[in-house]
Formats: sequence, structure tokens, C-alpha cells
Amino acid sequence: MEGRSVWTKTKAVFGEQNEASPPPIVWVLRGCSAVGPHLPSFLQSVSGLCPVSPFLLLCAAVSPPLCCERTHLLDFGSQSPITSWAFSATSVSSSQLRWISGVKPHFSSSSENRLPFSSTMRSACLFLLLVTACWALPFRQSGFLDFMMEDDPGSGVFEVPGGREAPVPNPGPKCPFRCQCQHRVIQCSDLGLTQVPEDIPEDISLLDLQNNKITEIKENDLKGLKGLQTLILVNNKITTIHPKAFSSLGKLQRLYLSKNLLKDVPANMPKSLQELRIHENEITKIKKASFQGMSNVIVMELGSNPLKSAGVEASAFVDLKRVSYIRIADTNITEIPKGLPSSLSELHLDGNKITKVTSNSLKGLKSLAKLGLSYNEISSVENGSLANVPHLRELHMDNNALTSVPPGLPDHKYIQVVYLHSNKIAAVGTEDFCPPNFNTKKAMYSGISLFSNPVPYWEVQPITFRCVFDRTAIQLGNYRKK
Repeated sequence: MEGRSVWTKTKAVFGEQNEASPPPIVWVLRGCSAVGPHLPSFLQSVSGLCPVSPFLLLCAAVSPPLCCERTHLLDFGSQSPITSWAFSATSVSSSQLRWISGVKPHFSSSSENRLPFSSTMRSACLFLLLVTACWALPFRQSGFLDFMMEDDPGSGVFEVPGGREAPVPNPGPKCPFRCQCQHRVIQCSDLGLTQVPEDIPEDISLLDLQNNKITEIKENDLKGLKGLQTLILVNNKITTIHPKAFSSLGKLQRLYLSKNLLKDVPANMPKSLQELRIHENEITKIKKASFQGMSNVIVMELGSNPLKSAGVEASAFVDLKRVSYIRIADTNITEIPKGLPSSLSELHLDGNKITKVTSNSLKGLKSLAKLGLSYNEISSVENGSLANVPHLRELHMDNNALTSVPPGLPDHKYIQVVYLHSNKIAAVGTEDFCPPNFNTKKAMYSGISLFSNPVPYWEVQPITFRCVFDRTAIQLGNYRKK
């Protein structure tokens, strides 16, 4: 067969093979004649065999040197010869292979046709790259958890020990598009959403929709979320909330609606609500029915709304039996709201336009411990006003128009902090802060601020602060006329 070559298809196993994987197909060349520089043609021809079956060329499994020889590769589909190129071993014996079936190959051992060693190594590398490329699978786009769910297409089952089949585990509830879901918490913030997403799992406990462009909460947007405890809608463009939008939220405890465009307090809020933050909206009125039946509310934030005193109805807060914190700051109210709950421990009314504190304005607030009235226009505090808040511990009345220290401070047993800086106080008496009998006070002062007042601080008697815990707690300073 000189001048002509025949390829023999043979199954071979190199060493021990895994029984689960079929042995590779080895194409062995017989009767080679040396030619040389046409290796690319051979690579192009052999690459056509890759889709048919994995193959292994004998030359890739033996040690160099190798020889490149011309041959006619038979196309086993049409039996027509294809001019191609192959390698044959020069230093391998047939005992190195264990033949399963087929014809034992013949190896060329002529030394005169050997290529230089460097060319041989390059050729061997090209073959190895070719085999790797033939066995590679096509690219497929995969998700993060797809590798956990791989199975035969359309089977719907996976194998378990013993040959049995079990159903594919339930992947769990769906997560709204572009949102992040984990441990019953759904975060859909900062996505530019214009409406509440669909397909929200019903068992969630927290839904975060802040920093979007939602304009309306429709009747069915939150339907079925019976286990929802926290709803965050901060910094959207909400103007309307349907009266029945919260009807399914029987366990809602925290509702954050700040930084929106609401003109009214939402109707029919869940009775289970414990924290309501609705500041920085466009609310102008607080009606008596706004908080009707909401006896579980503890924290309420209503600040930074264009509220006026006339817009806050009397007894609007009467149903808030457990509330301990109310903040109505940076509004246009001119007086302390009437009918505040007796359960209050903190009341923040800073940054308003309140002009005075009357004896009736603080009536019934026996649990109040902190009163914030900074940055108002208060010029006077009526006698007996502070007597209505016997457990007061902090009084913030800085940045007002007071001309004297508020009366009644010496009678308070628990007061510790009094901020009166940036007022118009011109004199401080020895009885303005401490009681005559030192033993009647239960707590020492830890902070008194009087700086930025027109009082000559060098004229203030040291005995004035006899009930102060530490002299460093007193803040006095020069006054500069504005």
C-alpha cells in the first residue's frame, strides 16, 4: 500500500477506564509516506469528525519524537478518500495499548522522515488543543442557582440512591422582577418603579419600596399580604392611597410614608400599627377620624407638613392610648395641640411658630419626660404650666424669645437638662433653678445652657447652681447683639 494510506477505526483503553464512560475512538494510520508541511489541511479535515463522536489520536498519547506523514483519510459516510495528514508514533509498542476490538494498528518507525523536535512538539500541542475544542460543550447562559437544578431536559425528576426517582424540590415563592428576596424580606428600593410590583409572595414580613417613583397605592396592590409587618414607602411620589389598600394588612406594625405628596392622613390604617412616620408630605389637616381605633400606636412622626393649628382638630389624638413619642416639628402651628394623650413621654414641637406656653397646653401630660420647644417664637411661659408635667427630665427651649427663666423649675424633682441658650434672658436669680431646700430635689442637674443671652454672666451668683452635679455642666457665654 505504498503511496496510499488507510485509517483504521479502533477502540482502545489507556490503562484503567471508568466503566460509566465509553472508551475513546482511536484513528490509527497504516502505511504512511512522509510529506511534511501540510498540517493545517489535516486539522481542518479531522475537525469534521468532532460532531460524530469524541476521538483520540494515537500520536497525542505517546512520547515524542513523532513523524508527520501524508495519508488519505477515508470518509466513512461516503467511503471517498480525503487528502489529510496524521501523526504516527516512532517509539511506542503495541503492548502499550489494550485493544478492545478492531484491527491492531501498524506504526511507522522510519527515522529518515522525522521532523525536528521543536516542530514535533508544536504539532502535538495543536492536536491537544483540537481534542479539547471538540469535546467542549456549546455555551449556555446560566443563572446563579441553575447548577443546582441540572437534570435531563424535560425529565422533571432526579435520581436518588437505589434507582428510585423523586420529584424536583419546590423552588419556593417567586421574587418580583429586579427585587431582592431573602428570609421573608423583599427589597425593591431604588429601581425607578412607578407602581407596586406584582407577584409579591404572601408570606413576607417586610416590603421595602423606598426611593422609587410610585404615585398611587391601589386597592389590590397589597392584597393578601396578611403577614406583612413593615411597609416602607419613603421617598416616592404618592398622592393617593385607596381607602381599602391596607385592609389585608392585619399584622402591620410599622408604616413609613415620609417624603411623599400626600395631602391627607391615609384612611383605614391597620389597628395593629405601632409606628407611623408620615413626615415631609403636604398634609394640612389632622382629623379626629385620622387615628380612630389605633390604640397600639407607640411612635408617631408628623413633622415637616404645612399644618396649621386650625387644621388640627380637637381630640384628634384621643384614641392613641399607648403612644409615647409624638413629633410635630417644622410646621406652621402656633400653639401646642390640645388633647394630647396622657401616655406621652416625649413631645417634640421644634421649629414651629408657637408664641407662648399656657397652663392648659400641657395639662394631663403627667408621664412627659422630654419636651422639645426649640426654634419657636415663645416669649412667655405661664405660671403653673410646668407643674402639669411633674416627671419632666429635659426641657429644650433654646432659640426662642424668652426674657426670663421659665417659672416652676425649682419645684421639679427630676429635671436634669434645661436648654435656654439663644434667647433674650437678661437676668438669672438664685431661685430660678434650685429649690430653697436642697433635700427636696431627687436628681441633680447635668446640663444648663444659658449662652447667647444678654445676661451678664459675671453677675450670676455661684449659689444659683447649687443643685448642679458638676460645674462643667453649666454653659455661659458672651452675648452678641444681632
